[in-house]
Amino acid sequence: MTSTTEPTTAGLGAAGAGILSQDIEEIASLFSVSRTDAPTSDDERAAMLESPKFGTVFSDHMARVSWRRDEGWVHRRVEPYGPLRLDPATAVLHYGQEIFEGMKAYRHADGAVWTFRPEENAARLARSAHRLALPALPVDDFIAACAVLVRTDIDWVPSSPDSSLYLRPFMFASEPFLGVRPSNEVEFLVIASPSGAYFAGGVKPVSIWVDAEYHRTGPGGTGAAKCGGNYAASLLPQEEAAAKGFDQVCFLDGASNTYLEELGGMNVFLVMDDGSVHTPELTGSILEGVTRSSILRLAADHGRDVVERRIPLSDLVEGLGSGRVTEVFACGTAAVVTPVGRMAGETFDATVGDGQPGELTTTIRQELTDIQYGRAADRHGWMRRLA
Repeated sequence: MTSTTEPTTAGLGAAGAGILSQDIEEIASLFSVSRTDAPTSDDERAAMLESPKFGTVFSDHMARVSWRRDEGWVHRRVEPYGPLRLDPATAVLHYGQEIFEGMKAYRHADGAVWTFRPEENAARLARSAHRLALPALPVDDFIAACAVLVRTDIDWVPSSPDSSLYLRPFMFASEPFLGVRPSNEVEFLVIASPSGAYFAGGVKPVSIWVDAEYHRTGPGGTGAAKCGGNYAASLLPQEEAAAKGFDQVCFLDGASNTYLEELGGMNVFLVMDDGSVHTPELTGSILEGVTRSSILRLAADHGRDVVERRIPLSDLVEGLGSGRVTEVFACGTAAVVTPVGRMAGETFDATVGDGQPGELTTTIRQELTDIQYGRAADRHGWMRRLA
């Protein structure tokens, strides 16, 4: 298995302990908290949490930290959730200098609230920041901001099965300036949205259109960064795939239009008839997903050979036709693991296996969610308690 760069996690506490370090708690104590004058009532919030829809309802507050080139990171605070006031010349509106992350807070059976591998999200945000010429927010500041927001809006963490509080940390160039250079002013925020089970009616396989016309990124581009431009580039092909009757679109590499890369917002895996698990290797144009790296570890735990390699589309087509490819699944924070039942492109249309979720797909998804919700032992020390 190809090794990946592990972020520095010093100060996060002993593996498996799940306790935030003293350094993180000290940073959390620096956040001022200004509570909203118009909080959502208990009855209103209960109604919202009954069947929350992803990304449509938000908690009462947001965490925020500002950066100035001559001061560094300053003014840590939690403030009421609300519109941002931006000058029409704000740099992000013109040059797209912004990045973001996605993670979840899970309420466990005892009422405690945990999150999953936040240091990985923090490290990826720092890598994205470097690529977009933005300042790197320290790992401890990132986790502290998430913890303070969750503690402030703890009542917004749902407790219904497979629900969570989705956390969206993001950073953008906030300087009002029309000029092509890195911004001298940046804002980092975390907002929170209660979300229900992704597959409310049970896990169902999706259909994938493999697009040979469009690319989400290219060699030397921003593919390995989690930035809005990559997602914007996926919207038109996603729309065209939907018009063909497909749920998602998978992109090929921008250099040769030959190799599988990823979906618009998820990494992709193949399970072979010999039991091995294959996924596109990180070539600089694929996002290094936190769920992806976790699945690589869990698959290895199951004794599977894990292979990160360049996967030609021709290999996929042949494998689906011959039965060598027995399962295909995608993964990401929102859906965790999504089984794929059909894949098609301009020259092929194939059912994956019997069209239903495969054995390993189902096993990995259950194991990962059981760890996240505290139903299974956290043997890798991935969970961190926020409140």
